[in-house]
Formats: sequence, C-alpha cells, structure tokens
Amino acid sequence: MDEYFFQCPYCWEEISMLVDTSQSQQKYIEDCEICCNPIQVSITSVNQEIINFEAENIEQ
Repeated sequence: MDEYFFQCPYCWEEISMLVDTSQSQQKYIEDCEICCNPIQVSITSVNQEIINFEAENIEQ
C-alpha cells in the first residue's frame, strides 16, 4: 500500500488515500475526508508504481 496525495475536486484541499499498487487497474468511489463529497478515483499501476491517478467529481 502506498499513500498518495492529491487535491479534492470539490473543496480543493490536499487529501491522501492508501492505494493498493498490487492491482494494475482500479476504479472506485471514495468520499473526501474533508468535505465528504464522493470522488471517482481511477488508478493505473505498473510494477507496483502508480503511473496514472485521476480524481474526479461525480456528476449527479
């Protein structure tokens, strides 16, 4: 597990999450720890390194 820091697409605060880099492709929804809005997270890992990380707001 690696800690990854990024900016929330809603409140623009820097937050972090633990990422399981043993999986090559991941896509899930996690709430911001500050503003509690749902963030769609897409992660690509190669050789247990994050090569692409996207955090987007969810259109309701």
